[in-house]
Amino acid sequence: MPESSRSGTEPRPRAVLVSVQLPGVSDEQHAADVAELGRLVKTLGLEVVGEVSQRRDRISPATVVGEGKLRELASWTGGDGKVEPTIAGRDRALERRARLRARDGLEPEAADDDAPTSIDDDDDEVDDVHDDGDDGVPSSVAPEKRAKVVVVDHELTPRMQRNLERATDAEVLDRTHVIVEIFHRHAKSREARLQVEIARLSYVAPRLREAGAGGDRQRGGIGGKGAGESSLELDRRKIRDRIAELRRELAQIERESATRRAGRQEQRRVSLVGYTNAGKSSLMRGLTSSGVYVADKLFATLDTTVRALRPETEPRILVSDTVGFIKKLPHELVASFRSTLDEALEASLLLFVVDASDPTFRDQLAVTREVLTGIGAGDVPWRLLLNKRDRLDDAALAALQAEYPDALQVCAHDPEDIRSVRELIVSFFDGEVTEEELFVPYAAHSVVRHLYDDATVLSEHHDETGTRYALRAPRGVLVRLRERVAAAS
Repeated sequence: MPESSRSGTEPRPRAVLVSVQLPGVSDEQHAADVAELGRLVKTLGLEVVGEVSQRRDRISPATVVGEGKLRELASWTGGDGKVEPTIAGRDRALERRARLRARDGLEPEAADDDAPTSIDDDDDEVDDVHDDGDDGVPSSVAPEKRAKVVVVDHELTPRMQRNLERATDAEVLDRTHVIVEIFHRHAKSREARLQVEIARLSYVAPRLREAGAGGDRQRGGIGGKGAGESSLELDRRKIRDRIAELRRELAQIERESATRRAGRQEQRRVSLVGYTNAGKSSLMRGLTSSGVYVADKLFATLDTTVRALRPETEPRILVSDTVGFIKKLPHELVASFRSTLDEALEASLLLFVVDASDPTFRDQLAVTREVLTGIGAGDVPWRLLLNKRDRLDDAALAALQAEYPDALQVCAHDPEDIRSVRELIVSFFDGEVTEEELFVPYAAHSVVRHLYDDATVLSEHHDETGTRYALRAPRGVLVRLRERVAAAS
């Protein structure tokens, strides 16, 4: 696996993308999926140099794509495009050939002891394929420009991966592997590293292969009798033991996290949720004036960060930034990050952050809702934030306003928009924003700083006894400010 941190002069490993457009998937959806895979690959530190795509009624159980597209893929990597199929026994091969000849109305073959046995039991000869042809096959790719990695936008079985590696002579990754590897590289805290390691081992275990002879068995139990374990079985048992050990360690950390969350049970909490790279961390930084890590790449944030809303309210409002979601998020990661997602489950308010400049943001919003419903957070109150409005023109903004009249259009880097989001959060807990005049005697002048922190001061007029402030704030905030003035007078 190539490293993601490379010097500026060293070229990144080249990769070619493979995708299959299945029935029911529109051209726009398919293009968006491939573009997202390209961003994932870029985040992993690879350079996309080509793409092989095909329309099919189903994914080939042997090589994902058909023979023609397999040759096109091999031309990108320098492979021969051939898969040497294997079968368990000669009798099965002959039986398979007899069935095929009978289907085609041919006479049975005479017995031939030298008949080849390399017939693939899962051949695609009956698969209905809408092949785009081989017109896109590059006539020649210079050896120094060939791709070294093949990335498939579907989850691969061990057999598919093995066949593609044989045909392309390149390293083959599927979408799940790419996402797990990105999580592995971006995990910072001990909890995140444990969660990712469990997901990685869960993904690797069923894909282990025998190395070399591989079939030798270790000595059996007492006295050395019995077949014992093969090296593959031994490796898998070691992985199971390691996963169990990691889960025990993670359980201890989760108990500590649950204790911390219990301590915040009575506090008002808001969680930022949404698709990866939608701008949640940028909003978090603006709302809490904290140094939350922000980067224009997928899954930059894997650790839940909890900070107080700034300027602080009384009582405080806590804001949490959660891990981003993505289409086809591996179930191993969803299960491993369940404790992280509990922040969303226990929040009083969810802010759905979407990248409004992405044409597929509606699908991304659906993915977010699906994941949250899956963890039991479907009934938590939520508000929609259409982020990155600065990338849209006036006509597009107007269309979004008509489609989502209750959503708030924001730019996470605009202080005025951050102020609007803060008002939205505060008004959820303290009621609708209203305007009111409040008289503060000079004797209660210590309260003035709270006026500027918790409300918007529209104007102020001084007289001999004190100052009249025209304020704009949620009703609950105004009630508390009046109580402060009364207590200080």
